[in-house]
Amino acid sequence: MSAKTYDRQNPAFYALLVALVVMSVGPIAMMLMTSLKLNVDIMSDTSSLLFMPTLRNYETALCDFLWYEAPHIEYCDKTFGRALINSLVIALVSTVLTLVIGCMAAYALVRFRFMGRDTVSLSTLAMRMVPPAVLLVPVFGIWTFQFQIDGTRAGIILVYVAMNLPFVIWILQSFIVQVPIQLEEAARMDGAGPFQVFFLVVLPLIKPGLAAAAIFTFRVAWNEFLLANALADRNSRTVPVTIVNSITEFDIDWGVIMATGMLLAIPPIIFTFVASRQIITGMTAGAVKG
Repeated sequence: MSAKTYDRQNPAFYALLVALVVMSVGPIAMMLMTSLKLNVDIMSDTSSLLFMPTLRNYETALCDFLWYEAPHIEYCDKTFGRALINSLVIALVSTVLTLVIGCMAAYALVRFRFMGRDTVSLSTLAMRMVPPAVLLVPVFGIWTFQFQIDGTRAGIILVYVAMNLPFVIWILQSFIVQVPIQLEEAARMDGAGPFQVFFLVVLPLIKPGLAAAAIFTFRVAWNEFLLANALADRNSRTVPVTIVNSITEFDIDWGVIMATGMLLAIPPIIFTFVASRQIITGMTAGAVKG
């Protein structure tokens, strides 16, 4: 019985791996520990890793959603609860609209023959290269003085749809090209109409592309700050804008800010997990055991 030999990895590889893990997990761990401390413990000179954890900061941030009365909360500030609802509505609606418009536009660019098709395809990708900061002043002026939709959820949703649509069109084109045209022709011969071919034949085959585009669009809409800060008012602020506005010159409640930051990370993780399952399902749907 011959002995197997294994090549030893260089110790520098493990050192680099540990450093990358610390750099990735370290800030999240510090934010989590800070969110479980009282402000007295956070600002104390003897603050260390040993402390008595508390959920007071989370209760303060989520006071609008609590089913019980927290004795330490004298006044419930509903700012974060309102911002959380705004972020969920804006991110979900903009994601759905972007996917619906983007997949139809991508299908038209791939399947239909018309003059300037390649130019339109390249123009959509070039538009995605424009930084959001460049759009800030013209969008603010148009939204405020012409359409009067500044300070509304609809105004922010339209900006996010326009900002994410070029990337969604570009990524879905590569998936639609891989769909055999013979499947669509066979469906038409069986009496299927154009919309039936699109929704019943094409869309199920490009599930991985739709899931990848949904993850990208949702995360951008959830974390975007610059445009939301310029267009939103007190009633339509999103969570990133609320976190920044809670930092003032005279009072910074680091515990509540860190708790809000931890809560901010939960919806994108859940959305990514659900959408990534669709990617795996779509990739393995055509697998055949030999």
